[in-house]
Amino acid sequence: MRAASKTASWFLAAALACGAASAAGACSRPIYLTFDTGHMGVAPLIAEVLSRQQVRVTFFAAHEKTREGDGSLGEHWASWWRARAQEGHAFASHTFDHAYWRADLPGGEFRIRSSSGPQAGVDLRWRAQDYCANLDKASARLQQLTGQPPLPLFRAPGGRHSQALLRAAEACGYRHVGWADAGFLGDELPSDKYPNDRLLRQALERIRPGDILMAHLGIWSRQDPWAPAVLEPLIEGLKARGHCFATLREHPAYRDWVSANPLPARALR
Repeated sequence: MRAASKTASWFLAAALACGAASAAGACSRPIYLTFDTGHMGVAPLIAEVLSRQQVRVTFFAAHEKTREGDGSLGEHWASWWRARAQEGHAFASHTFDHAYWRADLPGGEFRIRSSSGPQAGVDLRWRAQDYCANLDKASARLQQLTGQPPLPLFRAPGGRHSQALLRAAEACGYRHVGWADAGFLGDELPSDKYPNDRLLRQALERIRPGDILMAHLGIWSRQDPWAPAVLEPLIEGLKARGHCFATLREHPAYRDWVSANPLPARALR
C-alpha cells in the first residue's frame, strides 16, 4: 500500500511539473536529450517513448551498420526518419562514415578511422575539406530523409576531436556539440559492471538544468539494452523534478549560431 501510494504521488508530481511548464509557456528548467545513431535495434521503442512523453530531442546521424536494413541512413529506415521530422525533432551530422578523429597530422591534416563505409577500420589521412565533405554527406542525406535542413551542428564520433578539427569544422559551417558529465547516460558501458538500475539512479541524482544528455539508437556491445529499461523512467523522473525538454535549436550556447548560420547549399546537395 505504501509503495502504491508513493508511485501515485510520484506520477502526480510529474503531471503537475509538466503542466506548470506548459502553463508558463516556456521551458524554464530545460534538459537537452540527444541520440547518436547505432544499430537502430531500439529506435522504434525510443520513438514510441518520445511520442508518448511528448519529448523533442536532437538526433546526430551517421550511416552506421544496423541489425536490419541497409544502414541507419538507408532506405529501410527512411520512413522512421520522416516520422521523427513530422514530430518536431531536430537533426544534425555525426559524419556520414562515423569517422573518428585519431590525431592531428602535419600540414593541417588529420588521422581518421571510420567505423562505417568502404574504408572502415583503416587509418586515413584527411584534409579539412575531406572531413567537411563527410559532415556534409550526412547532412545532405538527413535533408533527403526528413525534408528539413539539419542544424549547423555536429558531434564527432566518440566525442573525439582536437581544437584544429573544431576550427576546420566551424570554417565549413558546423559547431561541435558534446555532452555534460552527468549527461553521459552510459548506454555503451558493459551492463555487468553498469546495470540499468544503477545508470538510472545515477542520472536522476546528477542531471541539472541545462545539461545535454547523450545516448544511442542501439549499442552492439551492451548485453542488457539501456533504452527499454531506463529511457521512460528517466524522462518521467526528470519531469517529476520540474525539468522539461528542448532541442538544441533552443540551447543558449547554440541558438544564436543556429539562427545566424544555416547550412549552405553545398552541404545539402
